[in-house]
Amino acid sequence: MEVSEHGAEMQSIKDAKGEEYLWYGDAKYWTGRSPVLFPIVGRVFGDEYRYHGQTYQMKQHGLARRLDFKLIAQGEQQVTYALHDSEETLKQYPFHFNLGITYKLDGNKIHVIWHVENTDTKDLYFQIGGHPAFLVPGWKEGKPLRARLRFDNGDPKTLKLGPNHFLQPGHYDIQHDGNVMPVDEHTFDVDTYIFDHSQIRRIELLDLVGQPHVTVETKAPLLGIWSPPGKDAPFICIEPWYGVADWEEYDGSFEDRHAMNRLLPGASFMSEYVITIG
Repeated sequence: MEVSEHGAEMQSIKDAKGEEYLWYGDAKYWTGRSPVLFPIVGRVFGDEYRYHGQTYQMKQHGLARRLDFKLIAQGEQQVTYALHDSEETLKQYPFHFNLGITYKLDGNKIHVIWHVENTDTKDLYFQIGGHPAFLVPGWKEGKPLRARLRFDNGDPKTLKLGPNHFLQPGHYDIQHDGNVMPVDEHTFDVDTYIFDHSQIRRIELLDLVGQPHVTVETKAPLLGIWSPPGKDAPFICIEPWYGVADWEEYDGSFEDRHAMNRLLPGASFMSEYVITIG
């Protein structure tokens, strides 16, 4: 496993034989690999939000993915990176905070651990999420995307995003065969599948013979699945989220956004998701 200080983002996941599992960030499809989403997931409507009478600008998925973290702990099986508020972050996000990202190896598993601490004197409002992109086994350049995803829920319902990537009302069925969702070149014409209310706790990207290639386990209340529409990209993102994009035309305050998290002064939040390869 390799991790960059920029965004505390994983760069590579290889097994003992040297096989790569994580997407390598080719700009032809998508430059990300596994960005950390904080303090928002998705977009705030109009790329701006209001808090205590002030308006702030923030790009999709927040500021953490665009900043350098500091390596604060390193061992044989674990690394921890930290990001603190600064003059730069306060211009976009008016809260004092500590954000820690830990990657812990355990055999063929990687524990991705988030730690958010409120160092402010007021309540802190935030969202956090993962965005790891996994290579599709058996994909070949120039061939249409083919993959299968297996859920621990046989009939999940997805939220729908509008054309500008904001939530719209209602839940929708997905194409599936039992608890397996086939993926082809048109699956992501709808962009992102978003499963809320903890519908899915475990999802497997299957190999060519139907065995788990990558498994993601999470306790997060939301899970996103995405690959760039219309590109036949060789990867699928499996994204545990504590948060989601705004509703279309949302004009309320930051703290009242859908799926926000709140920390009292001095309080902290910790959660993790687990990636298993093979």
